[in-house]
Amino acid sequence: MDDTPPSLAVDGRVATITLRRPKVANRLSPGDLNALREQLGAVNAMDDVLVLRIAAEGKYFCSGYDIGALAGKSDEGAVSFGDVIDAVEAARPVTIAAIQGGVYGGATDLCLACDFRVGVPACDMFMPAARLGLHFYRGGMERYVSRLGLNAAKRLFLTTDRIEADEMLRIGFLTEIVPADALAARVEALSSQLAGMAPIALLGMKHHLNDIACGRLDAEALQRDIHRSETSEDLREGAAAWKEKRTPAFRGR
Repeated sequence: MDDTPPSLAVDGRVATITLRRPKVANRLSPGDLNALREQLGAVNAMDDVLVLRIAAEGKYFCSGYDIGALAGKSDEGAVSFGDVIDAVEAARPVTIAAIQGGVYGGATDLCLACDFRVGVPACDMFMPAARLGLHFYRGGMERYVSRLGLNAAKRLFLTTDRIEADEMLRIGFLTEIVPADALAARVEALSSQLAGMAPIALLGMKHHLNDIACGRLDAEALQRDIHRSETSEDLREGAAAWKEKRTPAFRGR
């Protein structure tokens, strides 16, 4: 088995985690989950990083968790996997999944935990939990329902249907589809666009929008973030740049 762990690279305001086990369709092992948890913690601590991309090598994006590693061990099972995916959703930067191929099982939730999901025409997905006898964890079911709606979530979980890229886009799993040879350029352009936004507003709205989608909005925290943005240097810079017809230089203050 290819034991190459995910890699982390940082370039200015953009970080990229890459899954690097293409020989096993980038299946995630317990060791991979530990690496992802550590990398997410490292990125969260980088104040300058505003965008986190998750990409993969090879034909498939990811085939989910290594079911063979379960063997009745709860500490290496759905709960642990779910904790890591919850951490992806809660990541401080805005997240982009660059989906260059098939995405299966728990990897579908990894993608749903990201803020943007850019795919290609060759993408497909399915959720085989019911076929395997595995009950999915709470966070993943919540993401399916909040992102895709109850009807789509029931279809995908309960029938284990495989769907193609066009259907993935229609139900909201993909935020956009681009030609395969344009994926890297599109993800780069989206990363640059997001990285150019005002950090206080960008990161605050990302967090609160996710909370609103799950019915867990902290109204007081939202009001604090609104006040912080309204009194920030960035707001003054944004207004000046708009008036002067120039690109703003935001500093997150």
